[in-house]
Amino acid sequence: MREFTDQEIARREKAKNIRNLEIDPFGERFERTDFAADIKEKYQDVDHDAFENMDDTATIAGRIMFIRKMGKASFMSIQDKTGKIQVYISINDIGEESYSLFKTADIGDIVGVHGKIMKTRTGEVTIKCLKYNHLVKALRPLPEKFHGLTDIEERYRRRYVDLIMNEESKKVAFMRPKIIRCIQNFLDNKGFTEVETPILTNLLSGAAARPFITHHNTQDIDMYLRIALELNLKRLLVGGMESVYEIGRVFRNEGMDPQHNPEFTMMEVYQAYSDLDGMMDLTEEMYQEIANKVCGKTTFNYLGHDIDLSGKWKRISMTDAIKEKTGIDFKAITSVDECIKLAEEHNIELEEHEKQYGHIINKFFEKYVEETLIEPTFLYGHPIEISPLTKKDPEDPRFTQRFELFISGHECANAYTELNDPIDQLERFEAQLKEKDLGNDEANDIDYDFVEALEYGMPPAGGIGYGIDRLIMLFTEQSSIRDVLLFPTMKERK
Repeated sequence: MREFTDQEIARREKAKNIRNLEIDPFGERFERTDFAADIKEKYQDVDHDAFENMDDTATIAGRIMFIRKMGKASFMSIQDKTGKIQVYISINDIGEESYSLFKTADIGDIVGVHGKIMKTRTGEVTIKCLKYNHLVKALRPLPEKFHGLTDIEERYRRRYVDLIMNEESKKVAFMRPKIIRCIQNFLDNKGFTEVETPILTNLLSGAAARPFITHHNTQDIDMYLRIALELNLKRLLVGGMESVYEIGRVFRNEGMDPQHNPEFTMMEVYQAYSDLDGMMDLTEEMYQEIANKVCGKTTFNYLGHDIDLSGKWKRISMTDAIKEKTGIDFKAITSVDECIKLAEEHNIELEEHEKQYGHIINKFFEKYVEETLIEPTFLYGHPIEISPLTKKDPEDPRFTQRFELFISGHECANAYTELNDPIDQLERFEAQLKEKDLGNDEANDIDYDFVEALEYGMPPAGGIGYGIDRLIMLFTEQSSIRDVLLFPTMKERK
C-alpha cells in the first residue's frame, strides 16, 4: 500500500470528523436548480446597485477551486460543468455550525450552495451563501492550481483530473457530442437511416489494416474486432435500405501517433443511386454545416495551417497531383518494369508485393504529394491495386472511382463509387489473397457471403468513410488525436 502525503492524511482526518458530525463525508442527493455560466450570463449587465432591490436566489453545486478564508467571512470559487462562479460566505448568514463545517473545506471538495445573487464592487457576479451543504470530501489534493497537469502523458492517463484543471479539455469533451449530433441530424434530414452492425467478425475485410484477434469460447473460434464497417452496410443496400450510415468504434492493431489510436471512431455512409461526385458534394455540405451550426465560423487552425472550409474544394486526380510535383505522368506509362525503375531512381523502397503499377504510384504520392495537400482537397483516381472494393474507371480500368479527402496533409475521409459487380468483386478478393501470400498482412480475406449478396443485386451507390476523431480534431483545432479522445490507448505504466 502506498504512503499517504501529509495533505492526504489531513484530509482523511477531516473526513472522519465530518462523519462524527453525522454527515456523510461522501454525500447524498442534492437538488440544484442553477448552473454557473447561466447565472453569470443572466446578471452580467445588471448594475451593482440594482441588486439592493432584488431578491433573486440560486442553488448550485460543484467543486471548490479556490478558497480565501478570512475569519468570519470568506470567498470561494465553485466549478460546475459550465464553469466557475464566486461565492461569498459569512458566519452571520449561515450560522456558526455551518461556518465551522465550511472551515474544514479544502480545494477539490464538492459542495452545494443556496444563496442570493449579488455583484461585488469589482463587478463580479457572486452568490451570497445562505445555506451551505458539504457533499464530498476530496481525499487527494488537486495539482498545482494554476498550471494543472503539465505532464502530457499524465493528462491523458488521468483524464478526470485534466477535465477538472483544464478548461480547453473540458471544452473539447463537450463539443465532441455536439458535432456528432450535428452530423446525425444532417444525415437524418437527408433521408439516411442510422444502423448498428457487429463489432466481432469472422473475416478480415473492408480495409487494409492489421486486426486485433480475440477468442469466442462457446464456438471455440478466433474472431476479429472489426477494422471497418463497410461490407455489412452494403448488405443493407442489397436489402433495400438504400441510404444508411453507422458511427462506431473500429480497431486496428497498429502504431500510436498524433493521428492514430488503435481504437477509433469511424462513420461510414452509403447512398444508393449516388456516386463519387455525390459523396464529394455530401462531404462539403456536411463539413460546412458543422462549421456554421456548431462552431459559428468556417476558418480553423489545424495542424499549423489556417483552413478555410467555405466554397468549393479542390478536386485533382492522383496521377495529376504526382505529375505536378515530379513531372512524371504515370497515366502515360504502361510498363511495370519502367515503374520499378522510376522507384529505384527516386530512392523509393518496395516490398515484394508492392512491385506493381498501382502500389508504385501510391508510393510516389506518399513521398511527394500527400503532405502538400493543405487546403481541403478531393484526391481521386486511385490505382485498382490499392482499392479492392471500388468500381473501375470506365475510361482506364487501371484506376478506380475513389477519392480521399486531405486537409493539412492528412487523410480525413475515403470514398468510392461502390463496386457492385459480384464477378469483379470476387476477382479482387482473389487478388488480395495473392498479396497475402506475398507477405501483405493487411490484405483482405474472401467474403463469399458478401459476393453472394451482390449476386442478388446491389444498386449503384456512393459510399464514404470518415475518421470522426480527425474530423473533431479539425473543428476543435487540436493537434493530437489523444486530445479529442477522453481515454486514449496508453502504454502500460511501469
